Amino acid sequence: LPGRVLELVFSYLELRELRSCALVCKLWHRVLHGDENSEVWRSLAARCLAEEALRTDILCNVPTYKGKVRAFHHAFSTNDCSRNVYIKKNGFTLHRNPIAQSTDGARAKIGFSEGRHAWEVWWEGPLGTVAVIGIATKRAAMQCQGYVALLGSDDQSWGWNLVDNNLLHNGEVNGSFPQCNNAPKYQIGERIRVILDMEDKTLAFERGYEFLGVAFRGLPKVCLYPAVSAVYGNTEVTLVYLGKPLDG
Repeated sequence: LPGRVLELVFSYLELRELRSCALVCKLWHRVLHGDENSEVWRSLAARCLAEEALRTDILCNVPTYKGKVRAFHHAFSTNDCSRNVYIKKNGFTLHRNPIAQSTDGARAKIGFSEGRHAWEVWWEGPLGTVAVIGIATKRAAMQCQGYVALLGSDDQSWGWNLVDNNLLHNGEVNGSFPQCNNAPKYQIGERIRVILDMEDKTLAFERGYEFLGVAFRGLPKVCLYPAVSAVYGNTEVTLVYLGKPLDG
């Protein structure tokens, strides 16, 4: 069949079926992945993404429809988070309920054991006394009593506390970050880019277009998930997966 006809047929399929189709032959693979804004990905994005996610600036740094679909499948998990949080209808934003004396977190749906990956995280409400972004294994707790730095509280997670600029792992402070004099405090709504390199086993951060440096080195060769933890009632945190980081 001509590529245009295949594209029309593929536009009715779901992601799992498209993955199988891409393995059939080179032509099918080229039709599916040659244009990330084709009708195939536009149709799939319209079906799986909430209207709010498409018409607001949540996905403004994800230029293609294929990238937007991928971001949705890497967003916060509704089944792998504290009972005191929920994922809003846009599919990308965590809302923490106003529960006293509790620290609550969430992991993304998909973790990484290889490759290089980048995602954005930003707070849409007060930070409170502790607001941590970073990574965690599947074994790391996503809820605990009291107001603590949950992400980084054990050897299963690594985090950057945006409130005091401390790096946290295994229940200890691993120094301040970024390593510069009078490092600016995080501002509400500011997008932080997290860069996980499983080849070099490092975790780094960017603010805007500024590379802040490598925060953690020597990460274990296990599956690591994007994660956050928060303490402030009604605060909201958004996570958007961007794909492979752009060097330079």
